[in-house]
Amino acid sequence: MSDPHFGTEQPEVMRALAALVQAERPGALVLSGDITQRATRAQFARARAFVNSLAVPRLLAIPGNHDIPLFALSTRVLAPYARYRQAFGHALEPVLDSPDLLVVGVNTTRWYRHENGAVSAQQAERAARRLAQGTARQLRVVVVHQPVAVTREEDRKNLLIGREEAVRIWAEAGADLVLGGHIHLPFVLPLHESAGGLARRMWCVQAGTAVSTRLRAAAPNSVNLIRFEGEAGERHCTVEQWDCAAGGAPFRRARVHTLALDTTTGATAR
Repeated sequence: MSDPHFGTEQPEVMRALAALVQAERPGALVLSGDITQRATRAQFARARAFVNSLAVPRLLAIPGNHDIPLFALSTRVLAPYARYRQAFGHALEPVLDSPDLLVVGVNTTRWYRHENGAVSAQQAERAARRLAQGTARQLRVVVVHQPVAVTREEDRKNLLIGREEAVRIWAEAGADLVLGGHIHLPFVLPLHESAGGLARRMWCVQAGTAVSTRLRAAAPNSVNLIRFEGEAGERHCTVEQWDCAAGGAPFRRARVHTLALDTTTGATAR
C-alpha cells in the first residue's frame, strides 16, 4: 500500500482495507511512503496504530516527501525524519529478507526538495549489492516512493531523478519488481521494454492511494496484492489491484496482471 496520507484518511475505507487484510492474510506489508499528510506526531501515531491493527506478520516502510515536516522549518532542516523514525523505526532504507521474499527499501526523499525525489549512485549501488545476495526462490523487490516510470505525460515531472542508472544496475543485480507510489495512480509497466537494454525482465508496479481523500486521475482508493510462485524452475507473480468505491463499499479485485519473471539470479555483489 502507498500514500495513505494520514490526516486525510477515510474511516470507512480503513475498515474496508482491514476487512480485506483479514480475508487475504498477506505475509508482508510494504508501505511505500507518504504515510502522513503533514508529518505531525498525531498523524504518525494514527498511521502506526492502523498498521498495528492489521497484524500483518512482516512490515517494510519507507518515507515519502509528505513524511518530512513542511512548515516546522527547524525540524525539517535539523531532524527531518525524527517523527517518522519514532513511529516506524530508525532505518530509512530497511530490508525484508525471508525464504520467498527479498525487499530492499530506498529512501528517495530529500529534506531540501518539496516533492521531487532522487536516488544517488551510492544508494543505487547499495541496493544492488543487497539484491545480488538474493536467490531464485525469492521475489526480489526494490521499493521507492517516486515512480521510475509513468503512463501520462503530465506525470513526467514526478519521475525519480537518477532512475535510469538505478534501474539498470538493479536489473543486473536481479530485481524483479520496483514498487512505488507518489502519483496516486495504480499501474504495471514492463521496464525491460520501456527502459531498454536491461539485463532481465523487470516490472514497475505503482500503487494508488490506500485510504486518503486525495484521489487523482479518477482512480479510486486502491492497494496491490502481490502473489509469487517460484517452484520447479519457473517464476512468475501476479499483481492484483483491489479498488474501494466511495461510500464504504468493500475492496474488490479490479485488475490482475500476471508477470513472467526471469529464472536467473543477479550479478555477484559489487
